[in-house]
Amino acid sequence: MRRKRSSTSLKRLLLAAAIGVIAALWTWVRPGNGIWFEPDQGVEASLLDNGFHTDLALPRAALEARGGPLAQAVRSLPPGDWILIGWGDAKFYVDQSPIHHRLPDGARAFFRPGNASVVMLDPAQADPRRIFAPEGREDFRLSDESFRALAARIEASLDLGSGAPRVAAARAGDDARFFASRETFSIGHLCNHWTADLLNAAGLPIRPFQSITSAEVMASVRRGGRDRTELDRGARRD
Repeated sequence: MRRKRSSTSLKRLLLAAAIGVIAALWTWVRPGNGIWFEPDQGVEASLLDNGFHTDLALPRAALEARGGPLAQAVRSLPPGDWILIGWGDAKFYVDQSPIHHRLPDGARAFFRPGNASVVMLDPAQADPRRIFAPEGREDFRLSDESFRALAARIEASLDLGSGAPRVAAARAGDDARFFASRETFSIGHLCNHWTADLLNAAGLPIRPFQSITSAEVMASVRRGGRDRTELDRGARRD
């Protein structure tokens, strides 16, 4: 009887510990570095949400002026004043066939570790703030320092093994180019995790485990905007 009670107590203790660890990871916040928003100056940017996937929109001129491999990749694109930037599985992300035909490949991308990935650079001639609905968009300005940090994080994702960014895929009739990435895709590192990592590199606090959803990434930007507004108000009062 004592052994049975001890075994039951141990199982309950282990279950409670496991729940505590999961709760801690789920609510864990990776802090930013305080250089996030510039309300009245800096580089304009937008975060775009289609309901399950997030992209960033950044000015082409700013990316090209920075120089380096990312600028080289941007210069190779067709015309467009804005660049939509995303990341995903090298096959599933590029394929645009009906989703019901791609479910087995989606399962492969999610559950098989170490899948090859690509960085999408898609030139857009129209300002994204005019063509994307407000409910699927968060607009903000990056300080020059945070923009450089964000661009460096994008660049770090590119596979530069051949000495320069390499186009891994393109779609007929589509200006988007998909550049080979050195990162791997799986359920532990999805497209929204990647976008959240970029924003964190720029200085935005994020909740890494909750960033599995596009809604959480959008909420992180909204929280960052509110935090910066409160900081500025406090500074003015002082």
